[in-house]
Amino acid sequence: MKWSDLTSTQQRLIAVAGAAEVVLTTVAMRDLHRRPASAVRGPKLLWRLACVVQPVGPLAYLVVGRL
Repeated sequence: MKWSDLTSTQQRLIAVAGAAEVVLTTVAMRDLHRRPASAVRGPKLLWRLACVVQPVGPLAYLVVGRL
């Protein structure tokens, strides 16, 4: 399926979802960078890797990963 095959509503939804993922990932990674390791559940490296799994990783970090 091509981008041009999608309706304008579908194209907008995909663009909004993509932008939301970028913002969510940026917020999670920035928080992870600034937060001391003692205030994070588990290794920071593991959370960095999890943040690339969209959209579950950043959400999991923001909800569960922070103390």
